[in-house]
Formats: sequence, structure tokens, C-alpha cells
Amino acid sequence: MKRRRMPYLLSLLMKHIASREAIRQIHAQLIFNGIHCTGMSMTIWNYLFRHYSLGSSPEEAVLLFKYLQLLHLPIISFDNYSYSFFIKACTNLEQPTLGTQVYGLTVKASFDHHIYVQTALVNMYSVFGCLVKAQQVFDEMPERNSVTWNAFITGLTKWGQIGLARSLFDQMPSQNVVSWTGIINGYSRLNQHKQALALFRTMVVDKGIKPTEVTILAIFPSIRNLGCLESCQLIHAYGEKCGFNEHDIRVTNSLIDVYARCGCIESAVKVFDGITCEKRNLVSWTSIISGFAMHGMRKHVADSFKRMEDECLMPNRVTFLSILNACSHGGLGEEGLEFFRKMLNECQVVPDIKHYGCLIDMLGREGRLEEAETIALQIPTEIANVVIWRTLLGACSFHGNIQIAERVMRKILEIERRYGGDYVLLSNIYAGFCRFVDAEGVRRLMDESNASKVPGLSHV
Repeated sequence: MKRRRMPYLLSLLMKHIASREAIRQIHAQLIFNGIHCTGMSMTIWNYLFRHYSLGSSPEEAVLLFKYLQLLHLPIISFDNYSYSFFIKACTNLEQPTLGTQVYGLTVKASFDHHIYVQTALVNMYSVFGCLVKAQQVFDEMPERNSVTWNAFITGLTKWGQIGLARSLFDQMPSQNVVSWTGIINGYSRLNQHKQALALFRTMVVDKGIKPTEVTILAIFPSIRNLGCLESCQLIHAYGEKCGFNEHDIRVTNSLIDVYARCGCIESAVKVFDGITCEKRNLVSWTSIISGFAMHGMRKHVADSFKRMEDECLMPNRVTFLSILNACSHGGLGEEGLEFFRKMLNECQVVPDIKHYGCLIDMLGREGRLEEAETIALQIPTEIANVVIWRTLLGACSFHGNIQIAERVMRKILEIERRYGGDYVLLSNIYAGFCRFVDAEGVRRLMDESNASKVPGLSHV
């Protein structure tokens, strides 16, 4: 390749980095014309590596890496950027073993202690739960940047190590919005919602750090679970001021859901009505329909579903799951059954165990135990599980139905005999009807089966 072509190709690459087809053409030009070991050519290769590693085709980065290794090793030298992109590609391909092998090559090339390479390795180990290895690399790093800290903190929170993550977060020399978002998301994902909200307030009020759209999306689950309407309103106002609500449909859709779950369906409707028809998507409709169902607003549920279909938006599994769950909590049993029939017959959506679980829970809440049992028996064996029957057993206990409870218990014992909570529940049902001999018999069966129950824990 003539060297004067290098700046031209580099310019094209930077201009069309988002175009998959343009990248492939430039890639072909490099292969066709040959490769020269110059700083400019390495920059071009690294642009390609970066594009493939971080995009939808990380396997292309690995294939290109192997191609250059086999054919052009004498005339091309990978640098720290190249190796960091290769390790990132292995991470996105879910091949940590290959990533470790690539790291072995960096040792031979004396790039193993470079910050970009080590950060990529910390991230890879963290993603796959190899936290001891991640900690070892992290501790051995001569220098770290914010990306390094954030990668390890995110990995710790992902695998439930929120205490270690918080300790690391507190040690950070400089905490940016990405760091705060990562630790807030960790608390939220682990259902420590009060801590997540407290940390969010500290970030905004005490530290004066402006949250991004990602931060807002991270704190919404905690606000929803706490039912904190005031926090929802404050974030809504902040989103309006910063333009999040207008430009990021994810924030707007989440606002609809959070307002509905915080008990303010009027605000949810207002947010929904503020979305233009062009931006309104399936998630928008799912959120508002689920909100109506949650509040027992039958007519609004039916009307909104029809409007959604009129806009040629076809509901999917997630849509129906959300609506069925809301119908269960909103006392809309008939509407829930109708949606389930629509799901099967009109939309040809195959239900999974979660859809059936919503139905059993919904009918169980309303005391329609015979219908719930019939549906449970119709669940395909390849997806059926014991949780469905435990849900129904809990409903039998609540409504005091011994006959169905006995049949349900037999089904449970066919699947699993070692969970003591099932025996305790049936024993309590018998005791509630003064059938103490039967209650004692169930307790004996529990002992004979070596079943155990963790105190204070229920799966129903």
C-alpha cells in the first residue's frame, strides 16, 4: 500500500466509523494492498479493532487478530491499544479463556502492565465473576484511571458484592457520574432501595454531580419499589429541565411506570399523552396499559389496548407478561384471562412459565382455585415447575380449601419432597379446620422425608 494512501484511509475510517459497510471496504483495501509497519497503519488497524470489538461483530476482531498473527507477524507490531481491544472482543464473545491467552501475549510483548490492557483484563474478569483474579490484577496495577475503578465496582455489584463495591467506591480518588451511577445501580439491583435513594440524594445535593439519563434509569426501580411519589416528581422536574424526558424515550416510559406504581395514575397519563405519536413505542403502551390494570381501570385497559393495535403495534411476550401481572394485582381476573386468550389465539405468542405464574397468582387471589388448578395441569411439562404449585398451595391456605390443597400437595411431592415449607403450609391448613390428626401426619411425613424449612423464609 502506498504510504500516501494511509492518511486518506484514516480520514475515511474516522468519517465513516459508524458505517459497517464502509468499515468492511476499508478493511478489504488494507488486506488487498498489503500492510506496512508504520505508526499510521497501526492507527488504522486499531480503529478497525476498536470498531469490531465494541460493536456487534466482536468475532471479526478475533479473526483479524489471528489473520495478522499468522500472515504478517514479521512486519506488524500490535500495541497496547490493540491488545486491550482484543481482550474486550473476547469479553463480548463470552470467551474469557481466549482473553487470558491474549493477555499471555501481552506479557511476551511487554504490554502486560499497561493501564489499558490491565483495565480490559479487570473488566473481563469482573464480567465473568472471576473476582479474585480481577482483584489481583487491580491490586498489581501501577496506575489506575476512572475506567479501571468503574469496571471493578460494576463487576462487584453485578455479582452481589455490594459491600466490597461500596468500600472500593469510597476509596476512589475521583468519583464521577459513571462511578455514582454504578454503585446506585448496584444497590437498586440488590433490592437495597433506601440505600440507593440515599446515595442518589448525596450525589445530587451534597456533591453537586448532575445525573445522566443512565443514572435516572438506575434509580427508578428503587423509587418504584419504595413508592416514593415525591422523588418521582423531583426527577420528573429535573428531566424536564435537562431535556431527558423529551429526548430519551426510555426515561419517559419509565416515568409512566413509576408514577403508576407510586399511585399517581393521573401523572402517568399526563406523561404518556405528552409523547408524540412518532416516539410512542410498544414499551410506552405497555407501561400505561399496565398502569391502568394495576389501578383496576377496566375500560381504560381495553380502550388503550385497542388504540395500541390501531397504531399497528403488536404486543409481545413482555407486553402480555406486564399486563397479566398488573391484572393480578389490580383484581382484573376476567380481563387477565381475556388477555391470555388473545395472546394465544390472536397474537400467536407462546406463553412461558412466567405468564402461567401470573394467571395462577391472579386466579388464586380471587379464590378461583378450581380454574387455577385446571390451568396448572395444562402447563406443558417442559416448562412446568414446583413454584406454580406452591403459589396455588398458598392460595388454598389463604382461602381455606383443603380438597384442592391435598391435590396440589401431591403434585408438589412428585416434583420435590425436601422443602419443609410445603409440609408446614398443608399442616397449618389442616389445623385451621381442627383436623389435628392430619396435621400431625403431615409433620411426621416431613420428618420422614428429611425435609427442612429455613425459619422466616417462604417460597410462596
